Amino acid sequence: MQRANLLNVLNSLLHPELFKDYAPNGLQVEGKSEIHRIVTAVTATQRVIDEAVRLQADALLVHHGWFWRGENPTITATKYKRLKALMDAGINLIAYHLPLDAHENLGNNAQMAQLLRATDLTQFGEGNFIWMGTVSEIAVGELAAKLGRLLNRTPLVLGSEQCSVSRLAWCSGAAEDFFEEAIAMGAQAYISGEATERTTHLARESGVPFLVCGHHATERLGIKALSDWLEQNHGLKCIFVDDDNPI
Repeated sequence: MQRANLLNVLNSLLHPELFKDYAPNGLQVEGKSEIHRIVTAVTATQRVIDEAVRLQADALLVHHGWFWRGENPTITATKYKRLKALMDAGINLIAYHLPLDAHENLGNNAQMAQLLRATDLTQFGEGNFIWMGTVSEIAVGELAAKLGRLLNRTPLVLGSEQCSVSRLAWCSGAAEDFFEEAIAMGAQAYISGEATERTTHLARESGVPFLVCGHHATERLGIKALSDWLEQNHGLKCIFVDDDNPI
């Protein structure tokens, strides 16, 4: 497939024009014009780039790309090494951040809904990024164990593990700032990727547990779903590379 055609497919699916994002969505580094093999990953790290080179990929498709707002713009040190390796191999870097969080079927939060087998789904908050749904009543400790198996990462539970819950809210990645809004909307527990010191107190004092499941672990879901979609619908060879991250 021609690079331009692939970008048209992805843009038509993910609609990046609808988002005010923290980094550019779509093509970030130009490489070969013809694309047959794609490596996909959560983040465009050096390990992922090295594996893409080894696998002779034509494109690297990720959730976390480069050129974030406010970062040092100079091409030096780690950034230079990554960019040089990518350009020497002629590999395109394509990234979709918020559009891949938000997609109604393939997005990180939609995929979490499928993992949880949640029903009665609603979305709310800024950009409708917070999802809420109902599951069979379950103790928080059991929910944490279930998520640990599904995400291959043991959650940190802030608040009580003994209480039983059925109405859950979640948002992948670094979404602790939505926690208070989720509580106000009736969530009995909240799932996200990261938390800071203040979140512990809010979970304890509100009586709503916060399950910290890992930024990386909660955002494997969307890029893997997108990989499968590209293979099934467009016949492109997609290889997911997991550069694991405890955060």
